[in-house]
Amino acid sequence: MRLKDFYYDLPQELIAQEPLIDRQMSKLMTVDKKTGQIGHDVFRNIIDYLRSGDCLVLNDTRVIPARLSGVKEDTGGKIEFVLLHQTGKNEWEVILKPGRRAKIGSRFVFGNGELKAEIKSIVNDGNRIVQFEYEGIFEQVLDRLGEMPLPHYITKRLEDRERYQTVYSKNKGSAAAPTAGLHFTDELLEKIKQKGVEVVFITLHVGLGTFRPVKVENIQQHKMHSEFYILNEEAAERINACKKENGRIIAVGTTSGRTLETTASQNGEVTAGSGWTDIFIYPGYRFKAVDALITNFHLPESTLLMLVSALAGRENMMEAYETAVKERYRFFSFGDAMFIY
Repeated sequence: MRLKDFYYDLPQELIAQEPLIDRQMSKLMTVDKKTGQIGHDVFRNIIDYLRSGDCLVLNDTRVIPARLSGVKEDTGGKIEFVLLHQTGKNEWEVILKPGRRAKIGSRFVFGNGELKAEIKSIVNDGNRIVQFEYEGIFEQVLDRLGEMPLPHYITKRLEDRERYQTVYSKNKGSAAAPTAGLHFTDELLEKIKQKGVEVVFITLHVGLGTFRPVKVENIQQHKMHSEFYILNEEAAERINACKKENGRIIAVGTTSGRTLETTASQNGEVTAGSGWTDIFIYPGYRFKAVDALITNFHLPESTLLMLVSALAGRENMMEAYETAVKERYRFFSFGDAMFIY
């Protein structure tokens, strides 16, 4: 398939710059993946589309304040690090801006010298492995010095960090939020459980590769980034039990969907475990575990738009996006939601 098959025109003003005050009051578009029928609602009513016996699978990863602003130790030149994932004791893979200042052996300082880093090696895509030096506990230092790594299309400063976290975030390690989950409140989740829906948590640490543009015209030549996932025994058992009873497996977000599909056998049964996944889902892919998906509205020509097109059909999805633009839905991380069923 061609990259331009996934292009749509988006007015800049529809890119949400901040979250709504009430998480659950986002708009909700519903899309029937078989017929393409589109409906409009409010997210707090998602409960009306769920059935007793369904299994709602959420990603409980927690975003770390992974963006660090500092200076080169010898010249004072400004530098920005974005932490991707830990590679060893006090070692991290990072993205740097500007990268040309970061040769092996270069040293950088953050805060008032509270945190220092040295470049150890250069890896794929020009990323660096850095060794950090600090006193005390790294997470506490990062909390003091770091900022939330908001996507490039959000230019407004986020006053409350917790608004870029899901209410159920738990396992630290993401460089970006699993944004489909931002619409849930504790109260809404409790009502969903009371309806007889299984609520299950898995973990996938979201990397900034999520926002990496596809640069090849033939999308099958695109190489996905790898992300670390954890699916524990209890979660796997509950998901498989639901599947056996003909309940729907509803992934909250593309991250949950990719994790489930990574671990699923041909009959849809998932296997507990942890590891790295670089699964690339685009039209033509046959879903094994996921029956339905709650998701946000994604960037044109992105791998996330390709994934939802694989589930709902490209024509259905492009029509849904065209409708969302006409109806003035809010797009991307802090935007509105879609339920594909």
